[in-house]
Amino acid sequence: MLNGQIKPNAGTIRLNGADITGLPPRTVWRRGVGRTFQITATFASMTVRENVQVALLSFHSKLASVFRYAGAAYRDEAERLLALVGMEAQAERPCGELAYGDLKRLELAIALANQPKLLLMDEPTAGMAPKERVDLMRLTAGIARDTGIGVLFTEHDMDVVFEHSDSVMVLNRGELIATGTPEEVRRDPQVRAIYLGEGLLYDAKHREGSAA
Repeated sequence: MLNGQIKPNAGTIRLNGADITGLPPRTVWRRGVGRTFQITATFASMTVRENVQVALLSFHSKLASVFRYAGAAYRDEAERLLALVGMEAQAERPCGELAYGDLKRLELAIALANQPKLLLMDEPTAGMAPKERVDLMRLTAGIARDTGIGVLFTEHDMDVVFEHSDSVMVLNRGELIATGTPEEVRRDPQVRAIYLGEGLLYDAKHREGSAA
């Protein structure tokens, strides 16, 4: 609903006070809502820089000219975004050659092409190695802090959630069961029971769990 793909049945969605309820995804994107996806989607045969340039051409309404002057258009801006995510050294590599963690960083650069006020991230660390998860989320947090972008992300890795969130909302089967700071949510009984575990130990004598 936030990016316009699903229309709400009730209520309103506001971005910096402006009503964006029911607007089509492209309009919402132009208003300043960026997005990254759980499964990365880039042009494998294009270079890293060209992928960012395509996003910039789209944002500046010049996508029809992509095949005519993509090599020169917004090159400096693309390289600035790549430097922001630490990918400038790989600007000339085809995306098809990139490791998964690098694809995630490239996707972040692409998501910044529309100068977002709010960045939506769908399970940003899914499929990544532990160190890559930490690096990506610290990178995202640093960019958000330096540029004033708000970040809303969905994530099943609770360590990632607790380390990188200011405010947490927890859903279970579509129902909101807890909201608050990471520490408040960590202590919530329902969250502990459903997501974090109750801390039960196996009792060999009685063959039942006993509280840790």
